[in-house]
Amino acid sequence: MRELDVYSIRKRKYRATTNSNHNMAAAPNRLPGLKVTAPNRVWVCDITYIHTNEGWLYMAMVKDYFTKEIVGFTTGDRITGELTETALKQAITRYRPARGLICHSDRGIQYCCQTYRDILQRHGFISSMSRKGNPYDNAVAENFFSCLKCEMVHLKTFATRYEASLDVFQYVECFYNRRRRHEALGRISPHEFRLRWQRAQDCVGADHLAEPDRGVKGSSAASLDAV
Repeated sequence: MRELDVYSIRKRKYRATTNSNHNMAAAPNRLPGLKVTAPNRVWVCDITYIHTNEGWLYMAMVKDYFTKEIVGFTTGDRITGELTETALKQAITRYRPARGLICHSDRGIQYCCQTYRDILQRHGFISSMSRKGNPYDNAVAENFFSCLKCEMVHLKTFATRYEASLDVFQYVECFYNRRRRHEALGRISPHEFRLRWQRAQDCVGADHLAEPDRGVKGSSAASLDAV
């Protein structure tokens, strides 16, 4: 795009989605200094809004910190806890992460409410939240919304929420996850990055299985340390 002098369209039509004026408990920010080396270790979550002629359409999403893939998302006409819970449940169903996953978000009431926290606790996830009034703490999530709006939302006018929700689905599942190249991933898509990472892990596991057990003389027993 730079070589062809092509730029995305950027417009700012602001609507607040974070209500942190509540008395609910908030988790500390656990991301600073954290090195993430595999999928499903850290997920970042956030909410955005899309203007339609019917009114606002809200979108909640869950993004894998390592692969940049959108692992769960949903849309609705109300910005409620159910919106964020549905996106998180979808991500859990699709990828079934292990206990200990860090789930990062802002301090909005939708992420601090008891029902959302119950889901985290039930699956053994660790809550992490941005500092109050500091959107840069959730920059990985904000980056996706910037791409969504510059590459899709700001290019057209949506007559209905349903029309917008269909386009969101197409953008996420057909373009962003599977086709959009990311500089941070070596100019490949999140889906391809995950596949390459998994193949690399499979090769490492196969190499370990092929090695003889040096501790048993004359034995051809395979080492299972990497399994």
